[in-house]
Amino acid sequence: MAVFMRIIAKVFYSWLSMVNKKFTYPQTFPLESGQSLPGFELSYATLGNLNEDKSNVVWVCHAFTGHPDVSLWWNGLFGPGRFFDPEKYFIICANMLGSCYGSTGPLSINPETNEPWYLDFPLLTNRDMVRSFDLLRKDLGLEKVHILIGGSMGGQHVLEWAIQQADVFEYIMPIATNAVHSPWGIAFNETQRMAIEADRSWGERQQEAGLAGMKAARAAAMLSYRSYEGYEVRQKNLPPFGIDNFRASSYQQYMGEKLAKRFNAFTYWYLSKAMDSQNLARGRVSLEAALGQIQAKTLTVAIDSDILFPPAEQKFIAKHIPHAEYVSVSSLFGHDGFLVENEAFVDIFRKFLAKEQSILN
Repeated sequence: MAVFMRIIAKVFYSWLSMVNKKFTYPQTFPLESGQSLPGFELSYATLGNLNEDKSNVVWVCHAFTGHPDVSLWWNGLFGPGRFFDPEKYFIICANMLGSCYGSTGPLSINPETNEPWYLDFPLLTNRDMVRSFDLLRKDLGLEKVHILIGGSMGGQHVLEWAIQQADVFEYIMPIATNAVHSPWGIAFNETQRMAIEADRSWGERQQEAGLAGMKAARAAAMLSYRSYEGYEVRQKNLPPFGIDNFRASSYQQYMGEKLAKRFNAFTYWYLSKAMDSQNLARGRVSLEAALGQIQAKTLTVAIDSDILFPPAEQKFIAKHIPHAEYVSVSSLFGHDGFLVENEAFVDIFRKFLAKEQSILN
């Protein structure tokens, strides 16, 4: 009974602690494209409480279609009793600019027209998103961030932010990510945008425009998020064998339908463009020089079966960040392994932080 009550208490604590908030920036926000936003809003969620000296901040950068409630989509690592426990850490995750979970995006109202932006929304880059995060950080009075962590597109944000504000972060953990988005990754994203653009409704000024195309785009994306071996294990047909309606086929349909219930094609299109913009060398001397500016103690983690952000990209990151550590995790789940292999990540994080603390002491 005592164990049961502790579990109930932890769940209740998590529910009480998770707070969804809005940050409003009322000034013109210039963008890397040369365009601008007439102000913006960021939706963000926090879990836990700041300690007295504000030294327990863990900032999470979410992935492409993610949202601020990190304890829901990364609950193997974040939440009561998890490695990043809100009883110990103040956890914050902000919805990236351009997304559809409360931050300003293409379905937000353009104050100049009093109608949604749709395809009039300006082009965003990862650097724009990171600059908006930093405005939120300053508004919260956080001079330092203990740990900055993110996977995939969130990992791209981690690297860019650690360059832009090198003296802010103590530790960074960029996971399954890259310093520059590869031609392979851009080709996957362009293929998905082509699927959206092939939808006859695309371009219409209504929220459902391009939705059927986005379902096909998501199905295509799954081929880059998972692995051959993962599909073989999870989606292989079982006896009796038929000639149609295969398990893998229904899975692809299901994943498209699932995303359509919580996302929109405009957001998908714009965020995929922002992911493609990842290039730490743009306007800087080189990728190597840009990574060399990072001062935070760095752990970069690869997934050995990841074909979208293959391990070579994380090895490159670790090679050029001073004193960075590289670790590879074995997984059947491809790129999505960073959301699945929780036990492996807990072991890696614990060892890394313990080693760094022993060096400091």
